[in-house]
Amino acid sequence: MIQDNVKARLIYNPVAGPRDVRRELVQICTYLEQLGWTFELLATDKPGDGVTKSRNAAQAGCDVVLVAGGDGSVNEAVNGLVGTETALGVIPVGTGNLWAKQLGVPTHTLLNPLRLRDVAAGLLKGTVRPVDVGWVNGHHFLCWASVGLDAQVTTEMEPRDRSTKRLGALPYIFAAFMVARDFKGKPAHVLIDGHLVRGRTLWILMSNIRQYGGVFDVARDARIDDGLLDIFVFKGVGAFYILRHLVKILGNRYLRDPHVVYRQARHVQVNAEDEMAVQVDGDPLNATPVTVKVVPRSLRILVPSSAPSALFCDTS
Repeated sequence: MIQDNVKARLIYNPVAGPRDVRRELVQICTYLEQLGWTFELLATDKPGDGVTKSRNAAQAGCDVVLVAGGDGSVNEAVNGLVGTETALGVIPVGTGNLWAKQLGVPTHTLLNPLRLRDVAAGLLKGTVRPVDVGWVNGHHFLCWASVGLDAQVTTEMEPRDRSTKRLGALPYIFAAFMVARDFKGKPAHVLIDGHLVRGRTLWILMSNIRQYGGVFDVARDARIDDGLLDIFVFKGVGAFYILRHLVKILGNRYLRDPHVVYRQARHVQVNAEDEMAVQVDGDPLNATPVTVKVVPRSLRILVPSSAPSALFCDTS
């Protein structure tokens, strides 16, 4: 249970998600101040601003940084808070909100409008836990990094304007179909804790959490405090293999496929004969080669009571 006398900042991205939520966020600040919190509401102005504002909050001795935005906004806060004593809490107002969904936090839909104050109240009932983060070429991630097919889709889709965000996942689904239609696996070398995996590769996923895309529990055995990343290498040549992998993921048969390599590891290097796109937490990040590693228990997060206990090794 989060106590009173908490020094906090709420950092929000005014262009995140399909709607303007500033009025509701002001109400959250008022609500938390009535409970004894000292609060400051800050808006981001440009990409990277969330990193600076989160880091400044930690340096100012804040106990908590709440982030109102999508997964990109959360990622910026992670990069400002890693290695500090300041805890990160999330108020999901983005389009995907995949980190929030992994923690069981309710998110806004047209059929189920979300009262953000209820989310804040749920965080008050939670606990603070240390969790792992990933690191790729100098950039931290909380959910996953990936190379190949989905990163190419992300590169072609981001950034999106608000009118596109209002369409939800549909633009991504269409873009994924168009990219997958002509996408070819590329010869790659993937070094996973010293074990070399070679071959034509479509997609490499390095996950810190269980869910992918808010739909698939690809990394079913992942724990976010075990000091490991769950690594998947999906091999193949083209669209037929992409469809085959998708069907097997939906049927939970992908780990028995000889064209899929799965490991839990601490360190990964990816090199490809031709450049392959890279993404972290839903945002593009240059291209291969990349070095990826886990940074164990380096981020403190506000864990709501809705979070599945199976996400953690430490259940105390």
